[in-house]
Amino acid sequence: MREALTSETAKAVGPYSHAIESEGLVFCSGQTPIDPASGQLAIGGVAAQTNQCFDNLFAVLAAGGLTPDDVIKVNVYLTHMSDFTPMNNAYEKRFSEPFPARTTVGVAGLPLGASVEIELIARRPESR
Repeated sequence: MREALTSETAKAVGPYSHAIESEGLVFCSGQTPIDPASGQLAIGGVAAQTNQCFDNLFAVLAAGGLTPDDVIKVNVYLTHMSDFTPMNNAYEKRFSEPFPARTTVGVAGLPLGASVEIELIARRPESR
């Protein structure tokens, strides 16, 4: 059984759910750095784009009553691995220790010409 989670501020650029929850796990689809106010990619380089990706993802989590502390795994896709350090610096400010497990992969391209796309998995605490 699965339940879709959605946020008014996250934008889908295809036929998919922002997130699916199943048995206490929440699988968030990859989010590109679309600023919901403008509908355009976030301006300011990969750090700004990383922050926008997390703003979008955390809005989806919030719609399901979850927080960044519930995140257990993150996958980051970069079009240029030379952007790893600014992405990593922005990423570090979005979580507290112990940090979620993470994979960072270099890719040939991303939707809309984005420099970064991020997806994550969260787990609903059993106490809720």
